[in-house]
Amino acid sequence: MPPAPIAPDFIVAPHQAKPAAATTIPADDSITELFAQNGYFILPDALTPAEVEALRAETTAICKGERGDVDGFEPNVPGESEEDVLRRYLCIHFPHKISELMLGYLGHPQIAAVLTQLIGPNVKCMQSMLFIKATGKPGQAWHQDEYFIPTRDRTLTGAWIALDDATIENGCLWIIPGSHKSGIIWPQHDHDDALFDCAGEAYGFPYTDEDSIPVEVRAGSLVFFNGYLLHRSFPNRAQSGYRRVLVNHYMSAESLLPWRAPQEGQHTASADYRDVVMIAGEDPYPWKRYEELAMPKVRPSGEGGCENWRRGPKREKLF
Repeated sequence: MPPAPIAPDFIVAPHQAKPAAATTIPADDSITELFAQNGYFILPDALTPAEVEALRAETTAICKGERGDVDGFEPNVPGESEEDVLRRYLCIHFPHKISELMLGYLGHPQIAAVLTQLIGPNVKCMQSMLFIKATGKPGQAWHQDEYFIPTRDRTLTGAWIALDDATIENGCLWIIPGSHKSGIIWPQHDHDDALFDCAGEAYGFPYTDEDSIPVEVRAGSLVFFNGYLLHRSFPNRAQSGYRRVLVNHYMSAESLLPWRAPQEGQHTASADYRDVVMIAGEDPYPWKRYEELAMPKVRPSGEGGCENWRRGPKREKLF
């Protein structure tokens, strides 16, 4: 097993980031204005080619099981190629739990520099997701991230790190600009559309597919998007290759995160998920201890059915 690469020094402890280094991104009202108007912001060429290549290599090492076990991993097959390994998985949740490199990239200076303008001086991260999306793998139906990660102050922000050029052909993001403004979390229902994975599909919103635009970006670019923004992606239809992306989710550290049910005897208003990493500023709740709750797991792609994904009764349309 090859040694794990040395993690960048953005993180000095498992739950605490080093203050972000100086970057080439000055405070700029246009960033916050564009984000407020459209619900997203693109920072091209934010990572160097060497950083992108390191994250690609780490993706392969994770999929091979060289960074530790992941719930849902399949046994390696002797003699299989790197392509065979990468094709097994569409998405792995919480890779930063087993990869020091990906833990470090939660607080990459370019990410921290933008988030402190969009969110505020104190920023925490609660989730990472590693999408591999080889040729033929499905996309994800219309959804809002806030549906899955319920914040109290609407500061949920995704940072989408492109590890390959993202194109229409290989399944880039599609977004509906401005769809975050209403502040409404639209309902979801299950679907049987083979274009998409097992996650639910949002519906009932006052937009059509014609309102959406593709987000095509080069490898190394960052795409920041609001937790209420409607977005989706289509399958990778390229002849070969991948659309690899590391997606991290962040929010204001001032706000509590009721991501799990309150503990016994705890009021709903005080529920606060504490398996988080501070990536900028200070934790306003230093008396609360950090926890280790999430474990890395494979996200079902839907190719073998979605019954394991749907733990509860099937969700039907409400209207």
